[in-house]
Order: sequence, then C-alpha cells, then structure tokens
Amino acid sequence: MKHTKADLLQMQSLPLSAKIRMTERRIRDWYEYWEGDVYVSFSGGKDSTVLLDLVRNIYPDVEAVYADTGLEYPEIREFVKTFDNVTILRPKMRFNEVIKKYGYPLISKRVSEYVYTARRDPNSMRAKWLRGEEWTKFISVGKYAPLVDLDFIFSSRCCDIMKKTPLNKFQKETGKKPILGSMAVESINRENMWMKNGCNGFEMKSPVSNPIAFWSENDVLQYIRDKDLEIASVYGSVEYAIDPEQIRWSEVDQSLDVFETKEAKRLTTTGCDRTGCIFCGFGCHLEKDPSRFQRLKETHPRQYRYCIEGGEYNEEGIWQPNKNGLGMGHVFDELNKIYGEDFIKYK
Repeated sequence: MKHTKADLLQMQSLPLSAKIRMTERRIRDWYEYWEGDVYVSFSGGKDSTVLLDLVRNIYPDVEAVYADTGLEYPEIREFVKTFDNVTILRPKMRFNEVIKKYGYPLISKRVSEYVYTARRDPNSMRAKWLRGEEWTKFISVGKYAPLVDLDFIFSSRCCDIMKKTPLNKFQKETGKKPILGSMAVESINRENMWMKNGCNGFEMKSPVSNPIAFWSENDVLQYIRDKDLEIASVYGSVEYAIDPEQIRWSEVDQSLDVFETKEAKRLTTTGCDRTGCIFCGFGCHLEKDPSRFQRLKETHPRQYRYCIEGGEYNEEGIWQPNKNGLGMGHVFDELNKIYGEDFIKYK
C-alpha cells in the first residue's frame, strides 16, 4: 500500500518512544517474513550504529555487513572492528581506479549521470536536457551544461562499484535480505521510496527494510544520548546545540527570553556531523564553512593532501589521479572558475 506525505509527516511528529516501538515492530516483521535470513548493512556511522543496536536488542545473532571501501575515516574502520559478527566486504576496484575509468563524483548523482552521458553522446536525451533543447522536470540541471567541456570526467558509478556491487554479491550468495539505516529526511529520493514501499519493501524487486526511515537526525542523536550508546570517536560527543541551563523563563511576557524550546532540544555532535566516503564530492557545493574538506584538512591532513594534491593528464588530455593523489584540488578550482570562488570550499 502506498503512503502519502501526510502519513510520513504524522509518523515523523511522533515522540521517540513511539518511534522505537514502531521500528521494533518492523524489524520483527522483516525478520519473521524472511525466517531470520537478514543482515544489517553496517557502515560504522551513527545511524547504522543505532540501527544495529535496535536489531540486536531483539535478535542478538543478526549478522552485520560492512563494505570496506577504503574511503572511510580511519576511526570508523577501527570502530567497526570492535563489533562481533561483522562480515567485511571489499570492492574489486580502488577509488582512484574508479575515477580513472569512470570519473569524479561531483555535484550530485543525477548531474554526474547527465554530464557523463552527454560527454559520450551529444545527441542523447540527457545532453539535450542539459542544453535546454528538451524539457525535463529537473530544470536546474541546465546550469551544469558547461561541465561537459571540462578537462575531467564526471560519474556516479563509484557507489555502485565500491559498495553496492560487493553487497549485492553477498546477498546473492547468502540469500539474506538487508536492513538499512537510511531515513526519508535525507533526500527526496528516499522520501519517495518510503511513500512507495513503506519501511519494509517486501514486494520490491530487491527487497529492503528501512525501519528507521521515519526518524529524524535528532531522533538518532537522542537515542544515542539516552542509551549512552558508543559511537565512532570521529563524531565526538552528542550535546545540546544550546545549553538548557541558558534558557530562562520570562515571567513578564510568559515566554522563553533567550531561545525557543525547539532549538533548545536540538542535539548535535561535537565532531563530524556526517561521515561516509571522505573523498566524495556529492553535495559539497551546498556546504557552509567549514565544509567537509575544510574539516578534513584540520582533522586528517594526510588524507586531505591525498585528496587535493596529485593528479595528471592522461594521453587523451583528461585529468585523473596519479600516484601522488586524487588531484581534486584542480577539479574544485575548475568548478570555482565557473560558479564562483566559494562554490566549493576546500582550502
């Protein structure tokens, strides 16, 4: 049965205690339907750490599976190793090899796909969409038409090759169905996926469960804080964005005289707010100071240098990684020439 946006908003408005009960019900439904042949897709990030805790509180023996791409923060990789019953998968290609063959992951998956296709086939529909010759509901992609002519290649294939392919191989070999920690608030695509399939996609071509799909970022942080749940050290600790001690009730106008209640309840991490692949360029143009790459420069200078430095032109005049690094500094500089020096903040 399909759901509506109103259904999602109603579920998102529930207190965390109710969300936990609903999530536990969905985990049980998924586990029982597949007779225990399930696994948790465990990235070592805070969302999947909460998910793994929820699942193993009910079914302690459920396997966790970690796709070790080599692109995670070292703290994440070490954190994953502290858990029992974790299967570690590795891709067949390294990230620099993926870039050389397919291109850099930049802007968004959709834009990268359009530019990748348009570069190879100027007469394709995606090329026409970029040039504004054909109508598309994704009108904003037109601003990225100049990217087709740059000296490096765009692609969205990295996630498929580095993560999805090893996981799909695992599923095919074991017959186990995945439980993921993704949430509808993370993207329009994930919101649409929830409205189409709900939390448990039993009828999907590739069945998948997202039992915390209706949670918010704050729910995840509240769960961690309430349960005193250990998370990877790269996140720091979970704290209130505003110290509740600073909130004072005004007897004069019967209001909070410093901060609103909603803001007072907002939680944040003192370290990284998101992890994932540290060299990924998707969405980095939307970030304010400090951006993910500016933070990387401060916290992990060796990885930052590998990301930004290096690079060379191949025999076809295409910029690509070399033994000295990924060469993303050049990539960012070229994008900043087109869209403004602060389009991607990385220095």
